[in-house]
Amino acid sequence: MTATAATEQSTTERTGARTEDAAGVITGARERIDALDDRIIGLVQERMAVSAVIQEARISSGGSRMNLSREMEVLAHYREALGKPGTSLAMTLLELCRGRV
Repeated sequence: MTATAATEQSTTERTGARTEDAAGVITGARERIDALDDRIIGLVQERMAVSAVIQEARISSGGSRMNLSREMEVLAHYREALGKPGTSLAMTLLELCRGRV
């Protein structure tokens, strides 16, 4: 097998592409997705911290940790923006942000 054939084979294995041009597009797009994922994770962590502040204020004022009507608003917002899968995403975010219940 020639060096070029080995490179093409590894490119195919890594990206599923059949050409170097397509492999380049895929590699670049994957790098962008990885960067977006890092930003999303950071935003989720920030949301969790803000949620903890809200929960602490609510609990210290004599309220409950969760506000179900607010959670329903969040679910509706995500469903309207992203469709049915948005509801699942919102449920996961709410679960992460509730902390220990």
